[in-house]
Amino acid sequence: MLDVPAHAWNALCDTRQPFIRHGFLAALEASHSVCAANGWHPAHCLLEDDDGALIAAAPLYEKDHSYGEFVFDFAWANAYAQLGLDYYPKLLNAVPFTPVAGPRIIARTDAAREQMATHLTALPEALERSSLHTLFPDNATGEAIGKAGAIARRGCQYRWFNRGYRDFDDFLSRLSSKRRKEIRRERKRMRDAGVTVIARRPDEIDEELWETLYAFYGRTYAIRGQAPYLTRRFFDELGARMGDQVLFFIAYHHTTPVGMAFMMQGDDTLYGRHWGCETDYHSLHFETCYYAGIDYCIEHGLACFDAGAQGEHKIRRGFEPVATWSYHVIADPRLSSAVDNFCLREAQMMRSFHAEQRDRSNFPTDALRAS
Repeated sequence: MLDVPAHAWNALCDTRQPFIRHGFLAALEASHSVCAANGWHPAHCLLEDDDGALIAAAPLYEKDHSYGEFVFDFAWANAYAQLGLDYYPKLLNAVPFTPVAGPRIIARTDAAREQMATHLTALPEALERSSLHTLFPDNATGEAIGKAGAIARRGCQYRWFNRGYRDFDDFLSRLSSKRRKEIRRERKRMRDAGVTVIARRPDEIDEELWETLYAFYGRTYAIRGQAPYLTRRFFDELGARMGDQVLFFIAYHHTTPVGMAFMMQGDDTLYGRHWGCETDYHSLHFETCYYAGIDYCIEHGLACFDAGAQGEHKIRRGFEPVATWSYHVIADPRLSSAVDNFCLREAQMMRSFHAEQRDRSNFPTDALRAS
């Protein structure tokens, strides 16, 4: 990304969703959070017109593994191995470490987007790679890549939608009595413990606090025996490139920081990305990662809060199920047929699961979100 002019890339973006913008992708590479040494080989695709102007682009990586993707294909890799074939390196059209739906092909016109989709789906055969995976695309990318022959796979996430709430209590009034009491009890635990959450921009954080926040983030991975995906330098790079879209929700025990949630803001959506803490406080995660974000969305008139992947427990906290998609091209025809069949059967189960989650939610069915 550092070789691609930022203005040319961003000119193709019709959204301020942060993750597809040049600054986010470049910060990942400049900080060595994404690099060949950790199995991510940047190989972005650019489509130019006859005058050399950029008319379409797609973030693309050759991957030596399947970590940091949030759409799991380890069984497919095992099937390749059983046939004596190499699944890695594979091709990934996605935003690293970011299970957020958004553009995966940015283009000046629909025709340029379709041309790029056709090119992407032909890459596994042309480059002798096992597969191409387009993860969490928006509708425009999904339609183009699906039309080009990729296999669709359905998933489910949870998002909070602002229904014109005046304040947090107005939001709570739309929930059942049981759920209102649960949330109030969780928030009261924080108040009784002397914990408050304050939102800070990068330029409001000094070096000592930066180190503390990064230690919180790293601890989340350390307790699972893993190294963090993002380096400390990433947050400096991101703050320098697009700090106006970065927010840290910092939990303080009186005056001492004890936890944080790293979020980013788009046009009308708040995106919760990573969290960490010093030690385990009861309900600290819910307050820092969910309730403080909901408060912020209501106060600033944001329409949606995407608090991250997974988490059926979000239903109890006013979030709603939303279908997500990925698209896959499998080079070997035997495994392509098997994956296609699997995705069809999985989609039926996911559709039923989605309906069950919708029935458990606090709000009426919305055809767009339930599709």
